[in-house]
This record gives sequence, structure tokens and C-alpha cells, in this order.
Amino acid sequence: MDKLEGMRAFVRVVEAGSFTKAAETLGVSKTTVTQLVQQLEADLRTKLLNRTTRKVNVTTAGSDYYERVVRLLTDLEDIENNILSESTAPRGLLRVDVPSPFANIILVPALPEFHARYPEIQLDIGASDRKIDLIGDNVDCVVRGGEIEDASLVARRVADLQLGVYAAPSYLTQAGTPTSPDDLHGAGHRIIHYRWTNGLPYAMEKSGERVKIGGRYFLAIDDGNAYLTAGLAGLGVLWLPQYMARAHVASGALVRIFTDWRIEPMPLHVAYPPNRYVRKQLRVFIDWIVELMARHEIQDIVLGIDR
Repeated sequence: MDKLEGMRAFVRVVEAGSFTKAAETLGVSKTTVTQLVQQLEADLRTKLLNRTTRKVNVTTAGSDYYERVVRLLTDLEDIENNILSESTAPRGLLRVDVPSPFANIILVPALPEFHARYPEIQLDIGASDRKIDLIGDNVDCVVRGGEIEDASLVARRVADLQLGVYAAPSYLTQAGTPTSPDDLHGAGHRIIHYRWTNGLPYAMEKSGERVKIGGRYFLAIDDGNAYLTAGLAGLGVLWLPQYMARAHVASGALVRIFTDWRIEPMPLHVAYPPNRYVRKQLRVFIDWIVELMARHEIQDIVLGIDR
């Protein structure tokens, strides 16, 4: 048995939590993964995993072995990639998941530039707002707005998204234009709730006054594009990053309200699993996202958008 292959199989089982998922991410059969781990245990004369019909648990010896093997494999990949990077351009498959509005408005329109710069990188993009299990779904990195709740992930802050409060003219005609965030608590107003935010976490400030936004929500949606569409349809007041609202404000389809109130920016992060070598294609993708978002920030300043 190739002991390195056994080590890699064992690490993937631990990270994925099952032999089936490990086999899928490695591109081999479940039987192959099982045999690799069993042979590894036989060579070590130690039980590394406890298996049941429902889940796989790491033994005490297995946990210690995992930590050491991850460092070993990371160092090995580091050596190999440093040698290769001196003579080769970034290449290979990179799996990323990004919010659907970010994909439509910012990322995908800029991809011709990325592919011209890195023609050997193959991108597999998931455009969704759902929570991703990076290990189980075999995703290299995610781009997400807000704080990264999973403390086990490595997260790099790549931008601060400026936020605003918006409503369609049809909604304001029907409900009236609120002049203060407190007005949204009235029976005549309603908000559109974005489900992934667990409520409305962003406070608004004006002249030393700080208020948390509340209000009666008529609709809750878990997709950013559908959330925006609901606002455009006049279903209620919504909170948006300015990159999502810019074109619709320019066309008159949305009106920004509470312009004299300030909202703390929303951090935008790229997050990836720990204990993994940051491959060259991932490094250049993250650096490119930072560059891309910096250009959008400069664009906001040139256009005179409130900061």
C-alpha cells in the first residue's frame, strides 16, 4: 500500500465525517477508501476510527495521528507547490461558492479578465446563499457577507460593503415615506426579511443616536436575487449592499431612504478550510477578489455614493 495514499484517505474521512463523502471528494470508490484506512490501521497496529452504521468517530490515537499527518501532508504539498510555482502558472480546478447577487453583478462580469490572466485555472462556481459544508461539499472557498460564524474556518476580509435602506416608489406611494427608522414599527409599514441574517443585525446611527431596526415583515426570503426582486415589486422595505442597489436607484426603480442615517458596513470574507495548503490557484483567486472589490470601492467614491 502507498502509505501516503492511506494517510490522505484517512484525513479525508476525518474531515468529511464518512467514508462515502471521503470517496466522493477523492474520486475513488468507498471500498478503496475503506481498504486504504484498514491497511493503515494494520500497519500502525492501532485503531484510528470507530465505525457505526450512522457515523465515524476518531479514536484518541486517531485524533493525535490526524493532527500529525495533516502537518506532514501540508508540508509535502508546500514543498511540491513551491517547486512547481517557480516554473508554472497557476492551474487546475478551483471550486468556489458565492452569493447569487455577487455572482451576477460583480464576479461573473469580471471573469473574462480573470481567465485572461489565469487561463489554466478552471473555475467551478456555485452561486447560492445557502450555508456550505466546505469539507463535505468539497468546496475550496466561499465568499460571504457578514461575520464568519464557523470559527474553525480561515477567513480573509476582502472588502467592506456599504449598506443602504431602500424601497420601491410603488411601496412609498402606498405606505408613505418613513423619515425615521422608528417609523417602520408602525402598522402601515412592512419590511422584507432576509432569512440568513437571523433578523436585522445592523444598527443605524445619527447624531449620536443609535437604533436597531425592527418592524413587521410580510415576507422572508433566503435568496439574494429573490430578495431584491421582492423589493422591486413593492412588497416592503429592504436593506441592500450598494452594489446591488446602484443600477436600480439610477433607473428610479428603488429609492434610498434614511439617507442621513449611517449603517455599519458589512464585511465581505473569503473563507476556506483549515489544515489545507493554500494552493496557488486559491491564493491568486483571493488576491484577485481583493483587487476587484477595491475597484468597486473606488467606483463608489467617483460616483459620489455616500460612504
